[in-house]
Amino acid sequence: MTTHVKRAFRYRFYPTDAQAAELSRTFGCVRKVYNLALAARTEAWVTRQERVSYNQTSAMLTAWKKTEDLAYLNEVSSVPLQQALRHLQAAFSHFFGKRAKYPRFKSRKKSRRSAEYTTSAFRFRDGELRLAKMSEPLRIVWSRSLPEGVSPSTVTVSQDAAGRWSVSLLCDDPGVKPLPENGNAVGIDAGLEHLLTLSTGEKIANPRHERRDRAALAKAQRRLAKKEKGSANRARARLKVAKIHARIADRRRDTLHKLTTRLVRENQTIVIEDLTVRNMVKNHRLARAISDAAWSEFRSMLEYKAQWSGREVIAVDRWFPSSRLCSACNTLQDTMPLHVRTWTCDCGMTHDRDVNAAHNLLAAGLAVTVCGAGVRPQRSTPDRQSATKQKP
Repeated sequence: MTTHVKRAFRYRFYPTDAQAAELSRTFGCVRKVYNLALAARTEAWVTRQERVSYNQTSAMLTAWKKTEDLAYLNEVSSVPLQQALRHLQAAFSHFFGKRAKYPRFKSRKKSRRSAEYTTSAFRFRDGELRLAKMSEPLRIVWSRSLPEGVSPSTVTVSQDAAGRWSVSLLCDDPGVKPLPENGNAVGIDAGLEHLLTLSTGEKIANPRHERRDRAALAKAQRRLAKKEKGSANRARARLKVAKIHARIADRRRDTLHKLTTRLVRENQTIVIEDLTVRNMVKNHRLARAISDAAWSEFRSMLEYKAQWSGREVIAVDRWFPSSRLCSACNTLQDTMPLHVRTWTCDCGMTHDRDVNAAHNLLAAGLAVTVCGAGVRPQRSTPDRQSATKQKP
């Protein structure tokens, strides 16, 4: 297994007024170039059934810079503009590969404000980062040190909706190495009453981060709705709403990072359920709670940390009846409403619903590691596999 991985180190920074103005211009130019190239590629496909390549859009960018209307594109670094074209090319590759929807135009108000710089457009020396077109280094808060002896290959500067500036440095991290094997295995059942229930019997409470700030968020949103559109007061009210959302997201991300790191360090094999969160949030009674639990983000963190550490993550098919199956005698119950938290099987075993589900998920996952094949759920779906190994 490769011990060197590409890893992004993100830091807050506080730009000067001149730097903030330069970066804001760069964000706007990046968005403009992306939208122009997308419009050109769309028009070529609709009218002539012709696919436009990255090289063709790069030539278009050169021509755009020579026009009077778009001459301002020459005022910012050319590297972020070229990177925007590369990102558009990647978006089309994902679309044609049926991995994503058709690329959408970037919005001035809603899209992420960011610009990507490659090695030719920045200089990193002695802990100072200087970007192209800037005379002073960025005032970065080095909350943690970069790996010793490495230099960033890519720098991404961004500003979130709450007005916070951050810089992400992409580096090779030689410190990421596989952990010693310990042979432990755990099944994990995700829920709302408890965020996670482990096959060991441990239940991890759901912090419900959004609920803690729900009253403050509702008050800030009411004030925002009363402000006149386009006014300075509305801009300030919008910023207050964004800061509350950012605080909720930061707490949620911190909790998930701590939790996934602990699970990966303690267990060699981790079995989870392949939940379709996209469909589950269509239930309007549970959508807010499901979104706050962030099951998709939890799985994403778990998978990449397991890959770094030499651990194994197994996803059990969403149709596997983990809650209705007795983990002692394998008897399948006909129904199991959500309000039933404990139940007694015909064999006399009394189960906690979530712990029993975690036991069944673990058993299904271990079957994959032993025999290398999926374990089919006890239902009439012959074309479905209930458990699969996650590929890097």
